[in-house]
Amino acid sequence: MEYVYAALILHKLKKEINEANITSIIKATGESANDAQVKALVSALADVNIEEAIKAAPVAVAAAPAAAAAPAGGGEAKKDEAAAGKSEEQAMEGLASLFG
Repeated sequence: MEYVYAALILHKLKKEINEANITSIIKATGESANDAQVKALVSALADVNIEEAIKAAPVAVAAAPAAAAAPAGGGEAKKDEAAAGKSEEQAMEGLASLFG
Protein backbone atom coordinates (compact mmCIF):
# COMPACT_ATOMS: atom_id res chain seq x y z
CA MET A 1 0.00 0.00 0.00
CA GLU A 2 2.90 2.34 0.70
CA TYR A 3 3.90 2.13 -2.97
CA VAL A 4 0.46 3.33 -4.07
CA TYR A 5 0.65 6.15 -1.53
CA ALA A 6 4.07 7.11 -2.88
CA ALA A 7 2.61 7.26 -6.40
CA LEU A 8 -0.27 9.42 -5.16
CA ILE A 9 2.16 11.78 -3.44
CA LEU A 10 4.15 12.12 -6.65
CA HIS A 11 0.97 12.74 -8.61
CA LYS A 12 -0.19 15.38 -6.13
CA LEU A 13 3.17 17.15 -6.39
CA LYS A 14 3.04 16.89 -10.19
CA LYS A 15 6.28 14.88 -10.23
CA GLU A 16 7.03 12.03 -12.60
CA ILE A 17 5.93 8.64 -11.30
CA ASN A 18 8.99 6.55 -11.95
CA GLU A 19 11.01 3.89 -10.14
CA ALA A 20 13.59 6.30 -8.75
CA ASN A 21 11.01 8.71 -7.30
CA ILE A 22 8.89 5.98 -5.70
CA THR A 23 11.98 4.31 -4.26
CA SER A 24 13.12 7.66 -2.83
CA ILE A 25 9.79 8.20 -1.07
CA ILE A 26 9.76 4.66 0.36
CA LYS A 27 13.34 5.02 1.60
CA ALA A 28 12.49 8.40 3.13
CA THR A 29 10.03 6.60 5.41
CA GLY A 30 12.83 4.41 6.74
CA GLU A 31 11.72 1.29 4.85
CA SER A 32 13.53 -0.52 2.09
CA ALA A 33 11.89 -0.58 -1.32
CA ASN A 34 11.17 -3.86 -3.10
CA ASP A 35 12.42 -3.27 -6.65
CA ALA A 36 10.00 -5.79 -8.16
CA GLN A 37 6.98 -4.13 -6.57
CA VAL A 38 8.18 -0.68 -7.59
CA LYS A 39 8.64 -1.81 -11.20
CA ALA A 40 5.24 -3.53 -11.22
CA LEU A 41 3.50 -0.41 -9.90
CA VAL A 42 5.19 1.93 -12.37
CA SER A 43 4.33 -0.45 -15.20
CA ALA A 44 0.71 -0.80 -14.03
CA LEU A 45 0.26 2.96 -13.72
CA ALA A 46 1.74 3.71 -17.14
CA ASP A 47 -1.68 3.50 -18.84
CA VAL A 48 -3.77 4.78 -15.92
CA ASN A 49 -5.22 8.26 -15.79
CA ILE A 50 -4.72 8.85 -12.08
CA GLU A 51 -6.94 11.94 -12.04
CA GLU A 52 -9.87 9.91 -13.41
CA ALA A 53 -9.18 7.10 -10.93
CA ILE A 54 -9.24 9.58 -8.06
CA LYS A 55 -12.54 11.04 -9.28
CA ALA A 56 -14.03 7.53 -9.38
CA ALA A 57 -12.77 6.64 -5.88
CA PRO A 58 -15.04 8.94 -3.78
CA VAL A 59 -18.02 6.68 -4.53
CA ALA A 60 -16.68 4.16 -2.00
CA VAL A 61 -15.48 6.83 0.41
CA ALA A 62 -18.71 8.85 0.32
CA ALA A 63 -20.84 5.81 1.15
CA ALA A 64 -19.16 5.28 4.52
CA PRO A 65 -20.24 8.62 6.12
CA ALA A 66 -23.79 8.12 4.87
CA ALA A 67 -23.96 4.74 6.60
CA ALA A 68 -22.59 6.23 9.82
CA ALA A 69 -25.16 9.05 9.74
CA ALA A 70 -28.13 6.65 9.48
CA PRO A 71 -30.23 6.21 12.64
CA ALA A 72 -29.15 3.34 14.87
CA GLY A 73 -31.35 0.27 14.97
CA GLY A 74 -33.09 0.99 11.67
CA GLY A 75 -33.28 -1.64 8.98
CA GLU A 76 -32.27 0.98 6.46
CA ALA A 77 -28.87 1.40 8.17
CA LYS A 78 -28.04 -2.24 7.48
CA LYS A 79 -28.86 -1.77 3.80
CA ASP A 80 -26.60 1.30 3.63
CA GLU A 81 -23.75 -0.60 5.28
CA ALA A 82 -24.17 -3.48 2.84
CA ALA A 83 -24.11 -1.08 -0.12
CA ALA A 84 -21.00 0.61 1.28
CA GLY A 85 -19.34 -2.78 1.71
CA LYS A 86 -20.00 -3.68 -1.92
CA SER A 87 -18.58 -0.37 -3.14
CA GLU A 88 -15.52 -0.83 -0.97
CA GLU A 89 -15.05 -4.36 -2.29
CA GLN A 90 -15.26 -3.06 -5.86
CA ALA A 91 -12.66 -0.39 -5.10
CA MET A 92 -10.35 -2.99 -3.55
CA GLU A 93 -10.72 -5.22 -6.63
CA GLY A 94 -9.54 -2.29 -8.74
CA LEU A 95 -6.48 -1.81 -6.54
CA ALA A 96 -5.77 -5.54 -6.55
CA SER A 97 -5.61 -5.48 -10.33
CA LEU A 98 -2.56 -3.22 -10.05
CA PHE A 99 -0.60 -6.03 -8.44
CA GLY A 100 -1.83 -8.90 -10.59
